[in-house]
Amino acid sequence: MNKGGVGGGAGLGSGGGGGPTTAAAAAAAQKQKTLLQRVDTDIGNIVDNFSLLVNVARVNDPPVRNSQEAFMMEMRAARMVQAADSLLKLVSELKQTAIFSGLASLNDHVEQRTEEFNQQAEKTDRLLARTGEEAAASLKELESHYYSSAPRTSQTPQP
Repeated sequence: MNKGGVGGGAGLGSGGGGGPTTAAAAAAAQKQKTLLQRVDTDIGNIVDNFSLLVNVARVNDPPVRNSQEAFMMEMRAARMVQAADSLLKLVSELKQTAIFSGLASLNDHVEQRTEEFNQQAEKTDRLLARTGEEAAASLKELESHYYSSAPRTSQTPQP
């Protein structure tokens, strides 16, 4: 039985809002290939062991031969059960991958949007700081013009 693990949760992410990235697509293709190989191996094992089980199931006269065949039948049946168990685990893994890859891509999208909003907030803060500095400089310039203007200097009382 193929017990090679296939990592769960490495699903398709969204890169820039335009579908899966190249790396995610390559990882998904590799994972699909591995899973298909596991399915082929497990189903092949079930079919092979079943056909051998049927071939061994003949009834013969010598008792030694019957006990050997009984042992072979038990062994083939055990291997069929192992292959079926491997297929069940594969189905469970596929279900988990479908669930978690959906959540993973959603989390990736949320993280991406959070980063975009943080960058926009920093940009806005810089813009507000620059606008505040420009307003302070303009106010200072206007105050200096106001206090140095001729009408203003003539209105001040002289003691």
